[in-house]
Amino acid sequence: MLHNYQKEDKLIVAVDCIIFGFDTENLKVLLIKRGFEPKKGNWSLMGGFLKKDETLNEAAQRVLIKLTGLNNIYMEQLEAYSEVDRDPVERTISVAYSTLINIQNHEKEPQQQYSAKWFAVDDLPKLVFDHNSMLKRAMRRLRHKTTIQPIGLELLPEKFTMLQLQKLYEAILNKKLDKRNFVNKINSLKILIKLSEKDKRSSRKGSFLYQFDQKVYQEKVTSGFDFRL
Repeated sequence: MLHNYQKEDKLIVAVDCIIFGFDTENLKVLLIKRGFEPKKGNWSLMGGFLKKDETLNEAAQRVLIKLTGLNNIYMEQLEAYSEVDRDPVERTISVAYSTLINIQNHEKEPQQQYSAKWFAVDDLPKLVFDHNSMLKRAMRRLRHKTTIQPIGLELLPEKFTMLQLQKLYEAILNKKLDKRNFVNKINSLKILIKLSEKDKRSSRKGSFLYQFDQKVYQEKVTSGFDFRL
């Protein structure tokens, strides 16, 4: 039986993480300068090779902790990339993960260590190998999710304005939304708790702050809904 395994080709498996963040104005992706050949010094997604004693999810979590310093990050396995010549050094299959983090919470030290930088999704450099394709796939998935699940818990600060939530949706969908229609649709989901506090940075009158009702939010994530805007 062992002989049957030994005669098969041995392949390298990697994980690559598309790390999305939102700075209250723009949807961004965290990229690194690749630290080894081939393509050393070029912009890349953060990734790593699967170790023999870990699962794919564990490998992705290890990569994310290394770059962001954060545990318990939302992540979703997207797709496997297996083109024969995608890596010129060795035959490597990569599994892409999409992740969402709050930019304000991630640690600066790991970012500096890997020469990482946040880029707006509409102003990206050319990435190594097939990483641009991975990122486009992750964006399509994120846009689709806005129509079937609530978005924002992982990307926004704990307290936020309705305008900030609308700007997040506009950044993901890459289009302007009608304010009244958006507010009515969001309120119909009952996923927000309106606070008595106001954000007065943008005007003297100020805007009410909101929080997500995490219990209802998670129920909507599980049950889904139709939220086409």
